[in-house]
Amino acid sequence: MDLATILGMVISFGLVCAAILAGGSPMLFVDLPSMFIVFGGTLGATLTQYPLATFLRVGKVIQKTLVTRTQPTAMIIDQFMDYANRARREGILALESILGGLDNAYLKKGLQLTVDGLEPDAIQAIMETEIDNTEARHEVGIEMASAMAAYAPAFGMIGTSVGLVQMLQNLDDPSKIGPAMAIALITTFYGAVLANIVFMPIVGKLKHRSREEIKIMEMQMEGVLGISRGENPRILMEKLNSFQPPKERKEVG
Repeated sequence: MDLATILGMVISFGLVCAAILAGGSPMLFVDLPSMFIVFGGTLGATLTQYPLATFLRVGKVIQKTLVTRTQPTAMIIDQFMDYANRARREGILALESILGGLDNAYLKKGLQLTVDGLEPDAIQAIMETEIDNTEARHEVGIEMASAMAAYAPAFGMIGTSVGLVQMLQNLDDPSKIGPAMAIALITTFYGAVLANIVFMPIVGKLKHRSREEIKIMEMQMEGVLGISRGENPRILMEKLNSFQPPKERKEVG
């Protein structure tokens, strides 16, 4: 579970709720017609923009924001130093025994191709294609969250227009002005909250997650290629160190 995402949303919603409670009854901010316009409109417009199968993956997009954790780069370096030293001592085929214990499908594929004896250029082409496809999948999720961030305030404005029209048509009936004004104002509130507390932060977190995952995959590809070329473990460590911030780089012993 990503603590920063949960903590950020709790703080944001908490402060908004505190402001509401300080000003009166929270029921003043509960309006079903406004919810239908903003929540339903946002989902409907997103469904119109994307195929159903893509839309149904929105849950996985949110899950990736809240749950996914990447492997520390220092651990990856240690992992490849072990692989490189083992391959140098016992040969490439010695890596076959570790494949069954790997959970990372991308790393497992790269090492399997190495054990199978493919040329480094062929391994690189296959692994780069996998990276490109992963980036494309990430981009779809980012675009979907961005679309929702744009639609939510737009439907808030639509609700505001609906409320104002209803209010202007009923100026002679004071009992109808209040509900119409509620729709006019609360839909804007709902749209702003959804866009700025939920969807836009999710977009930013997904972009960050994508960069992290692609960096890990590039490190793993560089490690696999180094092993397939039979590079000295010290040279390989220097290459992998370049993915680290200067203060976190390991000393080559």
